[in-house]
Amino acid sequence: MKKQMIVAGLRARPVRTAVSVMAVALEVTLIVVIIGMVTGILTEKAARQMGMGAELTVQPSNSSMLMELSGNTMSVKLADQMRQIPGVKAVVPIQLQINTDGAVETVFGMDPDSWNAVTGGFTWHSGRMFAAPDEIVVDNVWAGSKRAKVGDTVSLLNHNFKVVGIVEQGKGARVYMSMEGASAFTGQTDHVGIFYVKLNNPESVKTVKKAIEQRLPDTRVTDVNDLVTLLTSVGNIPGLNAFINGVTFVPLSIGVLVIFLSMYTTITERTREIGILRSLGASKGFIVGLIFQEAAFISLLGVIFGIGTSFLLQRILTTIFPTLIVDITMAWIAKASVFAIISGIIGSFYPSLKAASQDPVEALAYE
Repeated sequence: MKKQMIVAGLRARPVRTAVSVMAVALEVTLIVVIIGMVTGILTEKAARQMGMGAELTVQPSNSSMLMELSGNTMSVKLADQMRQIPGVKAVVPIQLQINTDGAVETVFGMDPDSWNAVTGGFTWHSGRMFAAPDEIVVDNVWAGSKRAKVGDTVSLLNHNFKVVGIVEQGKGARVYMSMEGASAFTGQTDHVGIFYVKLNNPESVKTVKKAIEQRLPDTRVTDVNDLVTLLTSVGNIPGLNAFINGVTFVPLSIGVLVIFLSMYTTITERTREIGILRSLGASKGFIVGLIFQEAAFISLLGVIFGIGTSFLLQRILTTIFPTLIVDITMAWIAKASVFAIISGIIGSFYPSLKAASQDPVEALAYE
């Protein structure tokens, strides 16, 4: 009987029902997609760090785990000191640049020989390695997003560069240039922001790490595996938990307010109906349960539509912005669904109590 009453009530007010469902769907979509963008960016960044093939990274002592935020303050000559340490096979110095033309992306300035020694070289789609300061190599995802091909001239760092090679994605950055080309923008000749260190034996990470720390005390040496763990763990990134809490709080508040408004106005319009139910012997618990179930049904429909919209939006975003990674996980789908149901319960709490407390006689006389 309750189910029939709930369905009939929702059908009687189709516009309000649709708006309430869309509001809950928006709540779910905002949470899933925004968190998916954050985790996707971090997961993809971690994968590109692993793709470098190095076991250790060396950065300035005051640097951030997000290497883009670190300055190019270390002398490139430190690479020679690290190569002398037993167990070190190869070292590649990287000068870091941040390009903000259309998107925030990292540009690597590097020496091809030391790069190949650490990473094993690129997997080439087409073209060749850069040979001049105004030439760049890009990965296939970046090339696809810019519709660039070998021989094209592209704008990067407010300068025109010629694309001379396209490589498979997955190694550190998406755009690569010569050390000379990168230095021209910073004015920091022979200074870099990070070193990638490849070892003869990956199992000697702790020993070599300690040796580098002793040799270069003003640097921060990190095991790449630890770096990947830090990048993929949201709690390890300063401020990110607060951002996620804010992202979830705002949609949750929207859901609560919309459900509250919907249930409150519904009860006002159904005062006589509630009076009839009470006069027929319906208990206060029955009325409260009826309102709660109606709110839960709206929330459930919103969850279903919200999940579907999230995957649709993910597809649209990655089509328009190929370099943007939106990682929709089952864990956050579950959390967003629970948040949506909770918002329905909270939003319907007061209206359900108001409905249950109505006097049957006054309700029957309500016009």
